[in-house]
Amino acid sequence: MGKFLIVGLGNIGAEYADTRHNIGFKIADQLVRDLNGSFTSGRYADVAECKFKGKQLVVIKPNTFMNLSGKAVNYWLQAEKIDRENMLVLVDELALPFGKIRIGPKGSDGGHNGLKSIQETLITNSYPRLRFGISNEFNKGSQVNYVLGEWNEEELKTLPERIKIAADGVKSFAFIGLQRCMNEFNNR
Repeated sequence: MGKFLIVGLGNIGAEYADTRHNIGFKIADQLVRDLNGSFTSGRYADVAECKFKGKQLVVIKPNTFMNLSGKAVNYWLQAEKIDRENMLVLVDELALPFGKIRIGPKGSDGGHNGLKSIQETLITNSYPRLRFGISNEFNKGSQVNYVLGEWNEEELKTLPERIKIAADGVKSFAFIGLQRCMNEFNNR
């Protein structure tokens, strides 16, 4: 049976709950709901252990704040004895249109503090990630406010459907593997 670490990136605290930067948490929540699991408080993260078609998914939402995400990722990879190739990081992406999903085997941190922390801790940028487009509809100098801002009315109409598709992408990653998952989900 394969074992996978699914990492939803976000910031803890009610003031961040519905922000664009917390889409990783939202996708992780949807995934765990879909698999009838629940989160409990664990070391450096809220953790849910779920099963999907014979695969074991350890889903974490780091409680270290975004810029220290690597600490939680490293701990859970080692504690659960999971290979880096069997980890999928769920992250917001400014360079993609709203709701667009891109799954890939590696990449730069793109200025994202969560990815930067993971890459510094693991000393590599070779690990699978699911990037969820949040668009880049902000004025120069207001990126932080945009990323930490809440979804607009138009986005909220289709956000639940896009989150569901992203959660399905995670299940696909665990069940059919990265390459087939990329083929199936990167044009959705």
